[in-house]
Amino acid sequence: MIKSDELIEELEILVKQHILYATEFLKLSENELQYRNNDKSWSILECIEHLNLYGNFYLTEIEKRMKSSKKNQETYFKSGWLGNKFALDMLPKDDMKVMSTFKSKNPIHSTLNREKVLLDFIKQQKEMLILLKLAKGKSLNKIKTSITLPILKFRLGDTFRFVIYHNERHLKQAKNILNNLV
Repeated sequence: MIKSDELIEELEILVKQHILYATEFLKLSENELQYRNNDKSWSILECIEHLNLYGNFYLTEIEKRMKSSKKNQETYFKSGWLGNKFALDMLPKDDMKVMSTFKSKNPIHSTLNREKVLLDFIKQQKEMLILLKLAKGKSLNKIKTSITLPILKFRLGDTFRFVIYHNERHLKQAKNILNNLV
């Protein structure tokens, strides 16, 4: 269990870092952004586009669920078992395993516009900050959101954690790609 405000503040810090990373990626050349370790791996741009594809779903879902909920004065968030597992599985680790993704969320070998991909990601992260601010008056426990796996629903707090940790995971992947260039 964690104080709801503390969780939101921790997540806001991560989102602000994500904006900074994407801003730094804007300074990279097209070759750096398109570089891949091998034919089956993603480029930096593909990592970010993957996050944009998920963000398109989750930002809309979170906003919709919070708009239809009442104000709440809960002070603590208690993660659900499955939501917590999914969120923690997204956190980057030194020995990250490759996870498969839905075909619709896999941008490999797509033609991507660097400015569009990176600016869309930054825009989505700014939207996430607004949603986190709005969540301060909402129940992170009682509001349930759909996820990209049909039938399952997570507590709002777990959904925020899952999406933001997923972003963290793929931004680390993107930074690793950049490090391999040097």
